[in-house]
Amino acid sequence: MQLVVARIGRAHGVFGEATVEVRTDQPEDRFYVGSVLATEPTTFGPLTISSVRDHNGTLLLGFEGVTDRNEIEKLRNVLLLADVDIDADSTEDDFHVQQLLQCEVSTQDGELIGKVSDVINLPGQDVLAVSYNDREVLIPFVKAIVPIVDIANRKIVIIPPQGLLDE
Repeated sequence: MQLVVARIGRAHGVFGEATVEVRTDQPEDRFYVGSVLATEPTTFGPLTISSVRDHNGTLLLGFEGVTDRNEIEKLRNVLLLADVDIDADSTEDDFHVQQLLQCEVSTQDGELIGKVSDVINLPGQDVLAVSYNDREVLIPFVKAIVPIVDIANRKIVIIPPQGLLDE
């Protein structure tokens, strides 16, 4: 399955490198010299990585055939995709966003809340976006609130803290 692993950001320097917003937990497996990544929109790719380096905590990538700042600016906001086996190397507490989307969410008492419409990556933790009573509820994706994730049956059980589901 092809998954988004990064978004190309602004140009860095004058030699065709770009900052990259990483969207994978395994950047070392996705971003290496010679790696070929599909793009969204597809008209910009595929792109082959020619250089990889860290600059003060920001990943910088160079691509074959992209040699200056103007060319890299044309790639700004392009998504990079990689083939990922979402079932391989998964652990009990390790999930891909695609596995969580459209899972049915209910409370431990069996009250149906809704389905996961998005997973938002925040600095503190991920958050599940769920449609509940015609509004979006954001549920912190932490073990204390989300103790059960059953990917095989597409079900998630939550223990909502007081006020989480209130309007």
